[in-house]
Amino acid sequence: MRIGKVVSVSGLKIEILLENEAAGIRDTVYVDTETTHYRFEIEEIRGQVAYAIAFDMANGLRRGLDVYLEEGGLQIEYSDAILGKVFHSYGEPIDGSKVENPRTRGIYERNLSMSEIEIDGDILWTGVKVLDFFAPMRKGFKMGLLGGAGVGKTVLIKELIHNVYANLQSNSVFVGVGERSREGRDLYDEMLEAGLLDKIAMAFGQMGDNAMARSRAVHSGLTLAEYLRDERRQDVLLFIDNIYRMVQANSEIATELERMPIDNGYSTALLTEISEVEERINSTDGGSITSFQAIFIPADDMTDAAVHAILQHLDGQVVLDRKVAEKGLYPAIDVFSTTSRLIDPEIVGQRHFDLVEKALWFLSRYRDLEQIVAVLGIDELSQDDQNVFYRSRKLRNYFSQPMFVAEQFTGIPGAFVKIEEVLDDVEGILTGRFDNVDESRLTYIGSASTLLKG
Repeated sequence: MRIGKVVSVSGLKIEILLENEAAGIRDTVYVDTETTHYRFEIEEIRGQVAYAIAFDMANGLRRGLDVYLEEGGLQIEYSDAILGKVFHSYGEPIDGSKVENPRTRGIYERNLSMSEIEIDGDILWTGVKVLDFFAPMRKGFKMGLLGGAGVGKTVLIKELIHNVYANLQSNSVFVGVGERSREGRDLYDEMLEAGLLDKIAMAFGQMGDNAMARSRAVHSGLTLAEYLRDERRQDVLLFIDNIYRMVQANSEIATELERMPIDNGYSTALLTEISEVEERINSTDGGSITSFQAIFIPADDMTDAAVHAILQHLDGQVVLDRKVAEKGLYPAIDVFSTTSRLIDPEIVGQRHFDLVEKALWFLSRYRDLEQIVAVLGIDELSQDDQNVFYRSRKLRNYFSQPMFVAEQFTGIPGAFVKIEEVLDDVEGILTGRFDNVDESRLTYIGSASTLLKG
């Protein structure tokens, strides 16, 4: 259906003089020339003029060209065919594959009503000791994942995908927002090599794509996750890397539309744009979407407006630390910065809560004692402090874990450890039951109970 004509082209923005009221905000429109098919999304309508942003480039457009409405708007596959495939933000496979008999859905269509949301979902045990102990998750949780390159983020993501599928027979979705195409290819190859590709669906808006593609990648990925939750009734893990890049892309779009920015150049609709995404990540009575969201912290400023807006939606955070990785202990999680609002005696139980408090005290005291030992030696410590020192080292080593997805590299069989075993092991280490066990034997094991036998 023809809706109007192009009256102005500026960068990625085109102005359309509307001839009817058929088009609305977020509708997809297109222009055909002799050589090119251009697609746009309408972002604003002021009177008889619509302002749209190009999906790709707008080079070659000119005034007077007819503009047509594309039925259905932005769509992405909404069937079992999503598994094992990589999609562009606009719903097209970019891995060389083809979807036979496509069944699609609009990427903005799903909005949960208050009555659909389930807030008291079950705890999602991952089998990763340090996560389940220090930062347990409930189905439908939103967790921040903070960590730079080389600290084991990808391996941890792959292990979570493996464990959730093995334990719950549920699939996962990975969304790449503004990341390097090389990193996307690396992830694809690693998933293929680990035998996990058919258990995951991926959506990418790469760093080299324009702002519209980077902004809409999250919405496309959410639609993939919603299919698994609502149609297959699964408990889905959703990984978003990096949610901050979506905010940057939205700011670029706002600049194209000449909207007045707020602090640091962010869009005035910052809170709305983030809430729109985060509120789609929830549990229902049939399934759940639990998300890990990597967050870039500009200039390490935790008070940055965008970071603060994202963090207020999160239920906890997992922080990967290079200093832990340098000790050869993976997953390299900083337990002091890693948090979850489930660490509450009324939720995880009094015993779990008390053990977390005690473990953090031991590890905090160990950091102080480490400096004393480095200068004066271990013999200068009291017997009680020596016990704290050695038990803390054993506890630190215990929270390393052999990964299923790294078996071929380490030669150590992976381990899924139940939370009951973790609590027993931590209690045993802190109370001295493992005092006669060498600390090296607690490195890269599953449950420690076998070390006490015989």
